[in-house]
Amino acid sequence: MKDMTFTELGLNKQLISAIEKANYQKPYPIQAEAIPAFLKRQDILGIAPTGSGKTASYILPILQILQNKKEHRSRNIPVLVLVPTRELASQVAQVADNFSRFLERRVKTVSVFGGVSINPQMMKMNGTDILVATPGRLLDLISQNALSLSEVEILVLDEMDKVLNMGFREEVNQILSEIPKKRQNILFSATMDETLEEMISSLLKDPKRITIKPEVLDVDLINQYAYRVSAEKKGPLLRYLIKNGNWTQILVFTSSIRTANNVVQKLVKNGIDAIAFHGDKSQGARIEALARFKSGKTRVLVATDLAGRGIDIQYLPLVINFELPRSPKDYVHRIGRTGRAGATGEAISLITEEDLHHFKIIQKKMKKHVQLRSTDDLDL
Repeated sequence: MKDMTFTELGLNKQLISAIEKANYQKPYPIQAEAIPAFLKRQDILGIAPTGSGKTASYILPILQILQNKKEHRSRNIPVLVLVPTRELASQVAQVADNFSRFLERRVKTVSVFGGVSINPQMMKMNGTDILVATPGRLLDLISQNALSLSEVEILVLDEMDKVLNMGFREEVNQILSEIPKKRQNILFSATMDETLEEMISSLLKDPKRITIKPEVLDVDLINQYAYRVSAEKKGPLLRYLIKNGNWTQILVFTSSIRTANNVVQKLVKNGIDAIAFHGDKSQGARIEALARFKSGKTRVLVATDLAGRGIDIQYLPLVINFELPRSPKDYVHRIGRTGRAGATGEAISLITEEDLHHFKIIQKKMKKHVQLRSTDDLDL
């Protein structure tokens, strides 16, 4: 399964070309198992953690199935993807759009969620192929007759444990009552409990069961080192490292939004292509920033911890901790953005005098010594 290629999964030439253009190297384990079953129109149950590559495991076969259907102008939705949060809704829609760009028949994907005006969302419904929705907003749209679920052929329930934990059980049941009984069902969840078991037995027919264990971060695959530096020389040191290294993509972590913005400002002023990624940015701006970074159009992405959890890049060469996170767990999560899928990566931390004690605690919890380098000989 490890050495499988996307071509062997039953995807057509157009999609293989789209996958190559999107720089996907090889399928994640969940993609290798789910895609062939999906294309055979089986129901699927996937127990898989966030970051395991599950979005592409259902978006790719959906796009292939839709290639054989005529474009339509109605408000009847053929594919519904139900998700717990607006962040995930936007992320899924972005993945679909990224692949769809390269296909002969463009697939129209729309994401809808609460917290924003409903009118623009209502106006987008005509000709929608894939609707990615949070439960509450979807029911609002149904009540306004903005769309119809009477022709849904494929239903994807993503991060279902989170949907139920957020108290959306009634809403989900209401949505299910609007959809034809005869359809293909795909359910993904990071965990399994009794409530979910009940739902699975009533919803899925003889599903293909896939279990992906959470990735255990192998810190030995990450080449870690740190530089001892004064607070005022952190900026010059960061610029020195970026300018003198040959890394194509660099993810920089800061502890605050303000610092992230300041770092980006200084990098751009010094001729380094950088963009910020944090909670103060609009969803559209975050999607754009991540897309530019992933495609290599922007070399440096400066992120805060909360926003950084949505970053999933298969082969990221370098993470820089401009500031240390509060907890050792967050430190491991940060550096875990690199050294994935069996590839080696690098993690550099910039350590001030005040950081030394905290950095020792992080190393102790991680059970790994990190070499502390001097910056005295560097021309900053």
